[in-house]
Amino acid sequence: MSVRITFITAGRILRQLLNDRRTVGLILAVPALIIALISAIMDDSPQVFDTVGLILLAAFPFMLMFMITSITLLRERTGGTLERLMTTPTGKLDLVVGYALAFGAAAAAQTTVAATVAFVFLGLDTAGPAWVVLLICIVTSMLGMALGLFVSAFATTEFQAIQFMPVFVIPQLFLCGLIWPADQMAGWLQGVSDALPLTYAVKALTEVQLNPEVTDAMWGYLAVVFGAVLVATVLGAATLRRRTN
Repeated sequence: MSVRITFITAGRILRQLLNDRRTVGLILAVPALIIALISAIMDDSPQVFDTVGLILLAAFPFMLMFMITSITLLRERTGGTLERLMTTPTGKLDLVVGYALAFGAAAAAQTTVAATVAFVFLGLDTAGPAWVVLLICIVTSMLGMALGLFVSAFATTEFQAIQFMPVFVIPQLFLCGLIWPADQMAGWLQGVSDALPLTYAVKALTEVQLNPEVTDAMWGYLAVVFGAVLVATVLGAATLRRRTN
């Protein structure tokens, strides 16, 4: 792995993203707008919004980064860009880490905008510090990015990339505690929930919501999510192919 090539790759991807104004708008505006809509719906129940809105701060960036990353890498492969890059000294790890850095920066910007809107303009309130919420949400959006890198290797069209959402994204949204508390689900569903990394992001956010101090449990849950990011990134490097036939 070459640090120089990795940062060159990351810079190229960031420039491509910045040149696509629609994608920039999707990344920065959509999560904040949806959370604002949820806030308006729950205007008479601020305590409910504090719970649901907090989880959505992680869930929406997770979902959007999965979509954007999987489609972008698929375009790189089907367009022959990866094939050309792999004829150079660029290695698979250079490419994957470069993509991770670029989309990680996009995820950080996306989460910062959404969290700022939620805390400053929508009145979202937590017992713990807002910076910890931001950190958890950034790591969670990076999880979506890493899963997107991984699944893009198995798709041949953009439509197929989107079809992976019911497999890798939707079950996590349903079972993480967003719709129904995980500890009140059927026993076997609790087992499935415990195996999904997004569940631990929700647990970490719950710790911040209830405790004014940063707890060891929160760091433990966040470590699980970050470990899932690393595993998905390594799997993305292992399954990276030059092009889709």
